[in-house]
Amino acid sequence: MSQFDYDLFVIGAGSGGVRAARIAAGYGAKVAIAEESRVGGTCVIRGCVPKKLLSYAAHFHEDFEDARAYGWSSGEARFDWPTLIANKDREIDRLNGIYKKLLAGSNVALLESRAVLLDPHTLDVGGRRVTARNILVAVGGWPEMPPVPGIELAITSNEAFHLEQMPRHVAIVGGGYIAVEFAGIFNGLGAETHLLYRGEQILRGFDDDIRHFAASEIVKKGINLQTKADVVKIEAVGAGRRVTLKSGATIECDAVMYATGRRPKTDGLGLEAAGVALGKGGAIAVDAFSKTNVDNIHAVGDCTDRVNLTPVAIKEGHAYADTVFGNRPWSVDHAVIATAVFSHPPIGTVGTTEAEARGEGRELDIYKADFKPLKHTLSGRDERTLMKLVVDRASQVVLGAHMVGQDAPEIIQALGIAVKMGATKQQFDATMAVHPTAAEEFVTMRNPVAA
Repeated sequence: MSQFDYDLFVIGAGSGGVRAARIAAGYGAKVAIAEESRVGGTCVIRGCVPKKLLSYAAHFHEDFEDARAYGWSSGEARFDWPTLIANKDREIDRLNGIYKKLLAGSNVALLESRAVLLDPHTLDVGGRRVTARNILVAVGGWPEMPPVPGIELAITSNEAFHLEQMPRHVAIVGGGYIAVEFAGIFNGLGAETHLLYRGEQILRGFDDDIRHFAASEIVKKGINLQTKADVVKIEAVGAGRRVTLKSGATIECDAVMYATGRRPKTDGLGLEAAGVALGKGGAIAVDAFSKTNVDNIHAVGDCTDRVNLTPVAIKEGHAYADTVFGNRPWSVDHAVIATAVFSHPPIGTVGTTEAEARGEGRELDIYKADFKPLKHTLSGRDERTLMKLVVDRASQVVLGAHMVGQDAPEIIQALGIAVKMGATKQQFDATMAVHPTAAEEFVTMRNPVAA
């Protein structure tokens, strides 16, 4: 008989933790998973899924307008925020139930309580003492709020999903993908929207052409983008808010949303008691196989602060279970990961940016296509699409593919395969175009732009 209650105990029932628990149980391990909130994690409960549902909603106002150019007519369109939120909540409830059924169907015990480590093999789970041979930490991340006077008056993306009424005038602080996405959502739903970023340009880390192009497109849609805008304080003014910038300018609004970063949610887990080493910002330090400095404790997902994306957490959880319980050791390759920003218009990107490649000393061929999408030749909407390829001149390998425009996330997923495989520009050129599509531009760009 085992000296432990479980072969594996997982802390956190998000995407990575659930995948690891189910795969390990499939190998015959006795597995339990603890979750103090709802099953599904950031992505399902308060991240990617509800955010994309809100993004869909925000697109409809343009769709209604554009339809007239295609011969459609209809009555006055009206938007109701409580209806959207209620329907979104119903879908999240459904997904939460599905995740619970998946765990039960995999014979994984779900303990809906907070778990805290007492030592490398022992946990306190809602007042109950539990032991496990192996422990996996998959607690994700949480919005981080800076020490700005009045910060308690601001909300984060967590609260934005549960507002009883939509703000008619909102200030969003931040320049990363969450800030840009919510700016598009609120603007598309009819709110006067300010996007305030203290840096030179939004979307730091993305290709510079993509950053500048995306910024110009969201401004055209009516978002009031201010860069080099540093917030120094937030005040309550009646039921509203006043934001004061370092320049002395002020913005009156109904709500202030901060999206200035997230940090690993590792506080109070007892990691120190178990001897687990932490890195910058409370991230759990792990090796390529997600193992901490304590042999039987591993960590996956955003709490390790490697590549903070849901599919990455899922891969890491799967690799962990295969390695530790399936005798099939493998590690996740964190290079060349396709990703998307569900901004308005959206962004898709995979591989190396031009600046990164030049920083490596590479000689490059750069290809770009900037055009009005076919849809808008009739709608008349002033929206453009940008596509870009970063190609190593010597080998002709496509190092990066980047896009701003309708369907960019769907297109970049397929391109991710080619870039991951090391396809050359000649192989792109040899691929027959699908016409008429925007995606065909990636295989019909012939002449590099001037250096």
